Parts: sequence; structure tokens; C-alpha cells
Amino acid sequence: MHGEYKVPGGKLVVVDLDSEDGVLRNVRVAGDFFLEPDEAILAIDRALEGAPADTDAAGLAARIDAALPPGTHMFGLTSEGVGIAVRRALAHATDWTDYDWQLIHEPPRSPALHMALDEVLTAEVAAGRRPPTLRVWEWGAPAVVIGSFQSLRNEVDPAAAERHGIRVVRRISGGGAMFIEPGNTITYSLSVPDALVQGLSFADSYAYLDDWVLGALGDMGVRAWYQPLNDIATDAGKIAGAAQKRVVTGGGAVLHHVTMAYDIDADKMTEVLRIGREKLSDKGTKSAKKRVDPLRRQTGLSREAVIGRMIASFRNRYGLSEGRLTAEELTRAEELVESKFGTEEWTARVP
Repeated sequence: MHGEYKVPGGKLVVVDLDSEDGVLRNVRVAGDFFLEPDEAILAIDRALEGAPADTDAAGLAARIDAALPPGTHMFGLTSEGVGIAVRRALAHATDWTDYDWQLIHEPPRSPALHMALDEVLTAEVAAGRRPPTLRVWEWGAPAVVIGSFQSLRNEVDPAAAERHGIRVVRRISGGGAMFIEPGNTITYSLSVPDALVQGLSFADSYAYLDDWVLGALGDMGVRAWYQPLNDIATDAGKIAGAAQKRVVTGGGAVLHHVTMAYDIDADKMTEVLRIGREKLSDKGTKSAKKRVDPLRRQTGLSREAVIGRMIASFRNRYGLSEGRLTAEELTRAEELVESKFGTEEWTARVP
């Protein structure tokens, strides 16, 4: 069995092993990490040899930590990362490069249609009718997107939303509210087979699916890191939030989507989002000209250039061909807008 895991912000860990009579055998750990002293790698192999095959990643990490020689130094490697690679081997997890990735980056769509497209495309990936897909969104109108379980009245000031012409829509994933203005945010979705995240905990899958973004930001001079559970942060503070939805039909799939702040009108946001007022009340957002612009300011690049570099980074890592929505996918999404995402019943399902 073979498992791989890219430690977020670190290096690749590769594990080859057998499972015999419920225990690990012939364990060999490798990768492009740095480890001192040399004999530490043998200690890791010995620590995993004979471990019960149902040991979780934390338990495997504890065995490794107990076996490491005094003074061991790991660079780009963690004991937990080795444990995750073992779990992925046992789960027969796939790797990014096992797939032919497709990019969808089309003209602006309405907020409700974006919600529907996420559901449709992820279901298509689960059914095996669509390859794993990176979709970069273009917004056709301003919006507040609330999480599946958020209270509409607690999150949004309806009078302020109406005053600013902002539509409220509800997505299928959990998490917090997103304030959207076309041209001021960068949003993308990954619709991936469940096999890609096999062996990962729910929390670990967030950082794993966004590791490529950290690399792309680094190439643009932005030092970014994942802040559990679902935030991407920099020295300037949080710049992005992620959310997920699991699809269990067909072969299973995961929807992972992220909204990044490129250049946000903070005053307008705090007028519309009730919770935002509390979160930003101590951050000096009194001025009507105050903006939250970490990506614009830190990169010095246009929004289009940032998106272009993100796409290029993904393509260089994993391969990425140009794609488009099929007529059937678009029709199904439009039907879902009419029956679900564009309805008051769905938007106010948690009043």
C-alpha cells in the first residue's frame, strides 16, 4: 500500500507498507523533507512496524515521538504528517496528480446560480460524469452568502442590504457569512472525489485542499498560513475563509470553496452584516473610506493578475485543462435556482 501527504507549509511524506493480520508490516517512510540525525528515519520505520492497522493518526504520531532519538530535528515533516500518510495508504487514498483536472472560469453569474452550480458540479464529480474541477467564480451582483446553518435575522440587516442592493443567498456548506462585491473578492470552488481526502480528518482536509493556494500566495510575496479550522491568514490578518460539503451519493465527493478578500468596503460590510459589527468594532473601521484590502495591498497586483497567478500555480502543480459548463449542468443549476436557491423558503430556512 502506498500513501502520500503534503504537510501544509512543509514537504511531501511518502509511506509504503503492508497490512498483515491487522498490523502494519514492511513500513518504509520517505520524502523530500529534512531530518536529523540520519538514524531517525529508521526509528520512525521501527515505531510504525507492528502497530495495529486501526491506530489513528494521533496514535501513530505518539509512537513515532516516543521512538525518536534525543535531539531529533524535523524540517518540513511532522510525526502527525507521517501518521496521516499511513492512514491514507491504508484507505487507498488518491493523489492530486492521479486526476485530469478541469478549470471552469466563465463570465459573471448571479449569486443564486453560483450556489446551485456548486451543488450540481460536485454531484457530477461524485457520479463520475465530470472530472475533478477547479471553478473560479465571477460575481454578477453584490451578495451576502450565509452558511447553511446560520440564522438569517442574526447575520443580516435587511434594511441595509436593500439600501445597498445586496441579495442574500444561502449556500449548502456550513461556516460564516461572506460579503461579496464584484471585483472585490476572489472566490473559487474545488469539486473533488472523496478518494482524494481519504485518511484525512475533516479538519486536516481543509488545509490539504488549500495548500496549493498558500504556495501561490507565497510566489506573489504573501506569507500565508492555514489557521484552523477554516481560515487563511497573513501578517495583515485573515484574508480568506473556507467551507465544505460532503456528497455521499455515487462514489462520494467533497465541495471545498473559498472566498478571499481582495479589496472590501469595510463600512458597507459592517452595515449589512450584524455579526461583522461586533467583529470589527475594535479595528478602527469608522471612516467611510475604510477598506479591507489585504490581497490588493500585499501583492500590488490587479484582481485579474492574482487570479491568473493562482490558476498558473495550480496548473504547474497538478495539471489543468480548460473546461466549461455543459448545457445539462447549466440547465440543472437554473432549475435549482427556481426550486431552491432563489426561494425564500431556502434562504430563510433558519430564520
